[in-house]
Amino acid sequence: FAAKESGVEAKTIEEIAKLVGTAGTRLSSHNWRSVTSGVSHGWSVARALFMLNALLGAVATEGGVFPNAWNKFVPKPIHTPPHPKMWGEINWTGEFPLSMHEMSFLLPHLLKDGRGKLDTYFTRVYNPVSTNPDGFSWIEALTDENLIGCHVALTPVWNETSYFADYILPMGLGPERHDIHSYETHDAQWLGFRQPVMRAARQRNGDEVNDTREVNPGEVWEENEFWMELTWRIDRDGSLGIRQFVESRKKPGTRLSVDEYYGWIFENSVPGLPEKAAAEDLSPLEFMRRYGSFEIARKIGAIHEQIVAPEELEDVREDALGRVFTRAAKPASPNVVPIPSPDGDAEGRRFVGVNVDGEIKRGFPTPSGKLEFFSKTLSDWGWGEYAIPTYIKSHVHPDNLEPDQTILISTFRLPVQIHTRSANAKWLNEIAHTNPLWLHTSHAAKLNVKTGDLVRIETEIGYFVVRAWVTEGIKPGIVACSHHMGRWKVHENGQRQLMATVRLDHEGTQWGLARERGAAPYESSDADTLRIWWNDVGVHQNLTFPVHPDPISGMHCWHQAVRVRKAEGADKYGDIHVDTDKSREVYKKWLAQTRPANRYSPNGERRPYWMLRPLKPPREFYRLPSED
Repeated sequence: FAAKESGVEAKTIEEIAKLVGTAGTRLSSHNWRSVTSGVSHGWSVARALFMLNALLGAVATEGGVFPNAWNKFVPKPIHTPPHPKMWGEINWTGEFPLSMHEMSFLLPHLLKDGRGKLDTYFTRVYNPVSTNPDGFSWIEALTDENLIGCHVALTPVWNETSYFADYILPMGLGPERHDIHSYETHDAQWLGFRQPVMRAARQRNGDEVNDTREVNPGEVWEENEFWMELTWRIDRDGSLGIRQFVESRKKPGTRLSVDEYYGWIFENSVPGLPEKAAAEDLSPLEFMRRYGSFEIARKIGAIHEQIVAPEELEDVREDALGRVFTRAAKPASPNVVPIPSPDGDAEGRRFVGVNVDGEIKRGFPTPSGKLEFFSKTLSDWGWGEYAIPTYIKSHVHPDNLEPDQTILISTFRLPVQIHTRSANAKWLNEIAHTNPLWLHTSHAAKLNVKTGDLVRIETEIGYFVVRAWVTEGIKPGIVACSHHMGRWKVHENGQRQLMATVRLDHEGTQWGLARERGAAPYESSDADTLRIWWNDVGVHQNLTFPVHPDPISGMHCWHQAVRVRKAEGADKYGDIHVDTDKSREVYKKWLAQTRPANRYSPNGERRPYWMLRPLKPPREFYRLPSED
C-alpha cells in the first residue's frame, strides 16, 4: 500500500524504516516546506512523523526534537496591556476552531462575505498581494472603501501591496530598527538584540540620539518609536486607556523612549544579564548594545520530566488519568513565551502536572499532560475519524485529479531569495532572478516542448505563461515553479533589479497582468547597477492560485492541480489572467469542507480554550454568541 501511494519501492521503504529504528533517541524530523504546507491534511503527516519521535523516545533529547517554546525566551516588557475583551470575528472565524493561527490570508473573502469592515488596516512587513495566494482578490479588497476604509503600508521599499495603499510610511529594514528575538537553535535559551546600525554607531561616537529618524536614511521610522508615537498621539489625554502603556516611568507625563523600553527589559526580565553587565562595568542596555546577544540558560533538557516543586502543590487533586491540579498560583516568570494552557479542574484548580510512578512531573501542555496518540480534542470537535494518526488522501492525490491534470509544486524554491524581502540584495538577484517551469523530459516530449519554450499553466481560477526548463531532475508527472520570483511594479517607481514593469487590465472580475519591461542596467550611486545583464525577473504564479484553507488546521494548501499546455499564439511571457468570481467559488468550496464551531463545539465555545492563541481573550469571550 505504501509503495503504491508514495511511488517508492517497498524494499526502499523497509530499508528506511530499519534505519530510522536504529536512530534511538537521535531522530530529528522536519517537513515545513514539504507536505505540511503543501496539501490538505498535511498536518496529519507532521503528526505521524512526530509519532516516530515519541515511539523512539527522541523527544527533548540530544539529536532529537524539542518543543520549540522550551528553547525560546520572551522577556516581560515594561508595560503589559490587557488582552482584548472581545473576539476578533474576521480573523478567528468560526469555521476554523482548530486553526493554529488567525486566518489572515482569507481576509478579502471574509470581508466580501460581509463579516465586517476594517476602518484602518496596516500592512506591516507584509506584502499580501505578492506573497499570499489570490493577489487580485487582495487588490479588490484594498481598493474598496466599503471593505477597507484606509490602508497604510509600513514599508521601506516599494512592493506590490504598497501600490494600493492610501498612505505609505517608510518603516526601517532590519538594520534600521530595534528588535529582540530568541530562536530555538539548540538546547538553550538566549536573547538577541537587533539595533539600528547608524544610531548605534553615532551613540558609540558619543552623540546623543533621541529619535532614530535623525540618523536613519531618508525619513525612515524606527518601528518601536512609530507605534509608541502613534499611540501617544491617538490618546492625547489618556481617556482611551492606551496612553499609559507607552508612558515613561522615569519621566511620567512623557512618552517612553526605546532606550528606557529596552533598558527596563534587560534590567528586570533577563536573568543573569545585570550581573554579567556589571562585571564589565556596563549597564544591561550598554552590554546588549555592545554584544547583541546573551545566553540565559543552557541544557534546558526535558521539561516534561521535571519534578514539580513542593511549593506549587497546594490542596492538590488527581483525576483518573493521573492529571494533577493545584490551588497554588503559577510562579511568576520573566519568560512570557506563549505555551498552551490545559484546563483546570471543576473546582478551580490549575493543571500542574501528571503523576508518573508516584512522582508529579511537569508533563506536556496538552489536555492529558502527555503526548497524545488519541486526540480527544479532534474527537470532541467533530473530527473523530482523525482522532488517531491516519493516512488521508490530499486534494492533489491522483484520485482527486482530472485525467489531464498534474501537480504543480509551488512550495519549491531556489534557496536564494526570501519571499519579497531580498529584492534589494543585488548579488542574490544576479544569482537567481527567474523561475522557469521544471518538467521532466518525458512530460516535455508529450507536450512537444523544449527548454525555453513558452508554456501555459492553467489553475482553477486562471493561468500564467512561463518558460519551460526540461530536466531529469524532477519526478515524471509533476511540475515545479520556484516562488519568491516574478516581482512587478505598475510604474517606474520601485526596485529595478528584480521587478518588471507591468500593465494591469481589469474589467469586472476579470484581471490581467502583462509584462512591459524587465530589468535593465541603469545609472545610480552604485556602479553595479550599470552591470545588470539580465532582463528576465520571473513570473508571479501566486496571483493565479485560489485560497485552499485546510478544513482543520486552516493552513493554506499551496500545491495546485493544474493543466500544462504549450502556449497559445497570442500568449506572451509573463502573461497572467484571473477571474476573481472563480476565486470566490473555490473559497466557498473549501469553506464547505469545514466543521464550524456553532455546529460542532462540545461546550458552546468558539475554540478549545487550551490551544494557543495570540492575545488570548478572557474565557467569557470564548462563548459562542446566542442565536436568539
